[in-house]
Amino acid sequence: MERFAREQAPERAERTDTLVWGKNAVTELLKSGGAVDTVYLTDTMPQAVAGYYTALAKESGAVVKRVPGNKLQKMCGTPDHQGVAARAAEVEYAALDDLFRAAEARGEQPFLVLCDGVEDPHNLGAIVRSAYLCGAHGVVIPKRGGVGVTGTVMKASAGAAARLPIARVSNLAQAIRTIKEHNIFVYCADLGGAPLAKTDLSGPVALVLGSEGGGPGALTRKLCDAAVTLEMAPGQATGVDSYNVSVAAGILCYDVMRRRLAKK
Repeated sequence: MERFAREQAPERAERTDTLVWGKNAVTELLKSGGAVDTVYLTDTMPQAVAGYYTALAKESGAVVKRVPGNKLQKMCGTPDHQGVAARAAEVEYAALDDLFRAAEARGEQPFLVLCDGVEDPHNLGAIVRSAYLCGAHGVVIPKRGGVGVTGTVMKASAGAAARLPIARVSNLAQAIRTIKEHNIFVYCADLGGAPLAKTDLSGPVALVLGSEGGGPGALTRKLCDAAVTLEMAPGQATGVDSYNVSVAAGILCYDVMRRRLAKK
């Protein structure tokens, strides 16, 4: 899986082994050109489908193994494997500088998404998927206090996590400071911020999304240039006072894309 890990400090790349499952996730992983050791296919998979994954695996230099469905379920820890899984040789995270270079290579103003304490892998996967589809140049996650790129994240992202650079930083606050030094305006998604309709998310922008329960941390809020909130219909019953973090990410990322497209 194409990742690049280093952070603001000259640290060595952080690489870990991971199992990825699901048809879209495995397909994108193999097509991305990342290092894959083994592709597992259930022994009941139709030959035409098995042939497709075998051809992709051959191009990637991976070994194909046919296994019983119950064994694959045990390996993945879920029956939601769709008959295929792949063991990536390594997950290599991006450097923060790689995200800036990705924007420069595309001749675009930087568009980044930062996750502050997102712990649910399904949420992180959905955030990465929205960021990728809306043209973001990368996602930033912390080493501690949040989930990393796992098989579940890959599956939830529909393979986008194999395509979009993801930087895993040891200090999210310092990452925000570095981003601001690159003249990128940092918005924090938080209750009490300015309504999205009155917020201009055009230009170089970084969106910070907080944890599922408490939102962004106090220091993160303080470091951001401004806060933006998503309005809700009036008169709703109490008890549901905010959008799910991945839903909020999708709305905000789409708004950034919409504004950029309008300027072309």
